[in-house]
Parts: sequence; C-alpha cells; structure tokens
Amino acid sequence: MLNMFSPVKRLDLKVGYSCVNDCKFCVVADKRHLLDKNTGEIKRELFDSHNEGIRDVVFTGGEVTVRGDIFDIVSFAKEIGYLNIQIQTNGRRFSSFDFTKEMVRAGMSELSPALHGASAEVHDSLTRRPGSWRQTVLGIHNAKKLQVRVITNTVITKANYKTLPEIASLLVKLKVDQFQFAFVHIMGNARRRYREVVPRVSEAVPYIKNALDVGIKAGVRVMAEAMPFCMMDGYEKYISEFHIPSVQIKEVGWKVDNFTFVRKTHGKKKFLQCLKCKWYTICEGPWKEYPELFGDEEFKPVLIKKDRPAA
Repeated sequence: MLNMFSPVKRLDLKVGYSCVNDCKFCVVADKRHLLDKNTGEIKRELFDSHNEGIRDVVFTGGEVTVRGDIFDIVSFAKEIGYLNIQIQTNGRRFSSFDFTKEMVRAGMSELSPALHGASAEVHDSLTRRPGSWRQTVLGIHNAKKLQVRVITNTVITKANYKTLPEIASLLVKLKVDQFQFAFVHIMGNARRRYREVVPRVSEAVPYIKNALDVGIKAGVRVMAEAMPFCMMDGYEKYISEFHIPSVQIKEVGWKVDNFTFVRKTHGKKKFLQCLKCKWYTICEGPWKEYPELFGDEEFKPVLIKKDRPAA
C-alpha cells in the first residue's frame, strides 16, 4: 500500500464542471455554476506539474470532451513530456470513431469511461440521459479497436448493486483492461438523493465480490474503491486504495498537493471499534459521509486469530 507521504506521481487536472449528463449520484453537481478553466490556465497547470516531476496526468471534470480545445490541451501535455495521458469521461463522445482516433493522435494513452449498468435501462436512468449507455459502450469498442488501454469505473448505487456481476460480464466481453467498482461518495446529487441512491455497504458486498470474481476468472485487473477492509474478507488485495498512486489535484480555483494525505485524514472515517481490527493501520474506512447518515454498526473489526496453546 502506498504511504500517504509518498512522492506525488500523478496529476488529476479538473478542467471544469460542465457535463452533458446529470447523474443522480454526481459528486460535483454543486460546482456546475463555476466557470471552466480556459486553455491558458490548463496549459500553465500542466507545465507547472511537469516541472515538479509529475509525468502522469488524468484529465477530468465535469466532462472533458465537451471542450472545444480538448485536442489542443492533450497534445500540449504530450509535447511537454507527459508519458501517460488518461481521459476520465462518461464515454459518450467516443461513440464517434473519428473523435476517438483524433484523441489518440493528440496523445491519449488511456481511456477511463464510466459504465453504470449492464443495460441501457439502468445506466440511462442513473445518467438521466437516454441513449448514453449505447454511446458509452460504443466508445469502449472504438477505443479497443485503436488499442487504447481502457480502465472503467462503475459507481455502486441502489439501482445497480445487484447487477454488478452482470456489469462485470459485459466489461469482460468488451475486453476492457481493468474495471473498478466505486462505492458512491455521498456528496452533490448523491447527498440530496441519498435515500434513492445509496445502498447499505453490507448489502452490496456479496454482489461486489461476485463481480470481482467474474473479472478475476477472466484475467482482468479488478478493483473496489472506498470499501473498508472489514467488508472485503479474502478480497483485500483488490481494494483500490492499495494501488492508487499519490495524486496532486488541481480543481477550479484551488489545488491539493497530495490528495492521498487529504483523503486519509479528512475524507474517510474510522471508528472506536476499528482500533481492535488487524487492518487498522492500513484501512482508511468508508467515506465520512456514510456513517453520518447510516451509523457505524455495519463495520466489525477483523480480529487477529491467536493460536491455541498446545494440549
């Protein structure tokens, strides 16, 4: 597991919050009123982080592909020396093969689309945009045709948690390189609609494990994000926080030099009973908003098994 004080290895660059979806669980919905960064601001931020030694960048938002300058800023990142350029996206623009090809030409090396359902019915109800599932799936097809590494993210919600194994099966068929299931972060739209959107962690766990098994059996790299260790018995090595590099985040109007530290110390929550758990020193706990709404009774410490004395 990466140390919270590890050197920063990746820049997550928020280009703005404009988006063509209106997801029921969107964590940044309250920031939609903020102006998106202009081209010059983004290039300066790319340049500054590169000078600090960072060589991996994730363009994120909002939805980065709504920008008219997207090819320009991606090609700029490549030109100044970023070695890995990931586009975090809802995937819809990539339903155009020509657009996908231009993004690859500009310098995109990884595509990270969000797929939230095994069917259009579930996915489109969550994004509140009819036709979005079809576009995202086609976008994944196009990226794989062009040999782009595809890393998907699925937000775990009340609407989809029972179908996570089916989503996993679809992602295996789509030949993605990695998929992740991320427990919904109760902010923005998710906070306002939490009774509709947020499942109980303990109820989702069996489906999460079954879905991970689908990928493991197929040889696909799999992860689960924001899942406490006590919930993931036997699946601890698939917890995302084991693998996420130390990240610098540049939001609109502010930045976090080491989000790993902030996430552990301010974003997550551990409890009194956690002190007894064998995973205490490395588990981060759930996002802090979850116990504020649902309490902490679901989280049981995993005790160290003591050998019985010889008879």
